[in-house]
Amino acid sequence: MPLRASISIHKKLVFMLHLQNLSYSHSNKTVLFQNLQLHLHAKEKMAIIGNNGVGKSTLLKIIAGEFFVSAGQLKTSADPYYIPQIFGQFNDWTIAKAMRVETKWKALKSILNGNVSELQLELLQDDWTIEDRCREALAYWQLFKVDLDQTIGSLSGGQKTKVFLAGIQVHQPDLILLDEPSNYLDLEARNCLYQFLQSCSCAMIVVSHDRNLLNLLDAVGELNATGIKYYGGNYEFYLDQKKKEHQALQEDIAATAKSLRIAKEIDRETKERQNKLNARGKNKQEKSGVAKIMMNTLRNNAEKTSAKLKNIHAEKVQGLKQELQSLRSAIPNPNQMKMEWDASALHVGKRLFAAEGMNIQFAEQQALWKKPISWLLNSGERWVIKGKNGVGKTTLLQILLGSIEPTIGSIFRSECRTVYIDQEYSLVNRKLTVYELAREFNRTGFEEHEINIRLHRFLFDKGDWNTSCQELSGGERMRLLLCCLNISQQSPDLILLDEPTNNLDLENLEILTKAINQYKGTLIVVSHDENFLKDIKANSEFTLE
Repeated sequence: MPLRASISIHKKLVFMLHLQNLSYSHSNKTVLFQNLQLHLHAKEKMAIIGNNGVGKSTLLKIIAGEFFVSAGQLKTSADPYYIPQIFGQFNDWTIAKAMRVETKWKALKSILNGNVSELQLELLQDDWTIEDRCREALAYWQLFKVDLDQTIGSLSGGQKTKVFLAGIQVHQPDLILLDEPSNYLDLEARNCLYQFLQSCSCAMIVVSHDRNLLNLLDAVGELNATGIKYYGGNYEFYLDQKKKEHQALQEDIAATAKSLRIAKEIDRETKERQNKLNARGKNKQEKSGVAKIMMNTLRNNAEKTSAKLKNIHAEKVQGLKQELQSLRSAIPNPNQMKMEWDASALHVGKRLFAAEGMNIQFAEQQALWKKPISWLLNSGERWVIKGKNGVGKTTLLQILLGSIEPTIGSIFRSECRTVYIDQEYSLVNRKLTVYELAREFNRTGFEEHEINIRLHRFLFDKGDWNTSCQELSGGERMRLLLCCLNISQQSPDLILLDEPTNNLDLENLEILTKAINQYKGTLIVVSHDENFLKDIKANSEFTLE
């Protein structure tokens, strides 16, 4: 029976957070990690890094008290203030609730409207500046035109992140947990985040793939299935140490391979020598007229000696083989993942979408874009859509898909096979297991073993197949989606990517980049990741205002 992590608060301890022998297993009993040890001192800012699926987000949820664990103890000197990486589940919340001020805000509004009751005064807790502090925090993140009663679902991805970050400034917690906080943020907002992290004097644990952010932190903890390895420096320091470790690993591989060659040679020479000695001894025994019973005894002794020597060398050779295999398996091989797309049926230059004076107006609000959109999209092109948070980049993608119709201007859409990969990988049905989803995408009649081969190719071993997609990390969902598209073997005519690099570690980012570069169809990307855009050779740019 899973146990909630034992959480106790000790005000006098010098550490802010202490994890001891912490273990967690998925619902299918698969162990995610075990025996974790972690110490975080007051005002220390630590990054938690590791491959997608290793459990970084899960660890934050455990510390926040949201997840159950199978064993372990957690001690903290303050209540953690936790901000997750995905906000879709909060779309029905108000901004006030997201900032954790809803009770006080409602009480203050009630009092200002004349309902000055003892209950309302008790709920307000004498916090008469709560609205002013919220407005000030929202203004820091350039959120000037939002209302505290407005729903989170009415905001863009970047605006949602800003609202949750603004809550930190209102509450001034001593311990903050941030899961990919720079996701969805434009360049201006990211700079605000960096400034905030540098000026904040609280203790902090951050899960992120943003190198600029990671270099602002004091320490790095690398998470894997058997523990957390601590590096006392920022991300650049960590990379330098990992480079040295990788060099040492390569040297160990070379030394072990050499030892294996020598062991095999010694084993061969020993066998040859022993066979010669056995043959020579047999000839001597026959010439000397030794009794038959004695010859059998001597022969049995020789065979036992040979077998003993054989076992000794065989064990050494096998041990070296296993050691070499273990060392080599520590080096990832993303090159094994290849997208076997078929060719798009569309000829290059075919008109897929055209807009003339297009805009959209919701209810009685102003038109979404200051400048109406006139744009032509032809097959074979690679476009980047840019613009500040909240300018309507995702809305434009929805218009391209036909999910939303513009209210101003005219548009043309051509029939084509389209794949839309949104910020939360919604194509991955979270009610299914990994294997069930792969079978669902098998529309070309692959045999079972062929599906298995592709799952292995995309780093999903047999032990992962019964894992619920709900339990996968963002990077694992992306990798599984690529695998499923590979299984479907139907190359889309048009791929729409909405902030595709969010939540990806460096290994999975390389996988996605290679997959996109293997794709020869039409591509539209919304992203603030300049390095990624450069790597995928997105050569046309459209900026929304």
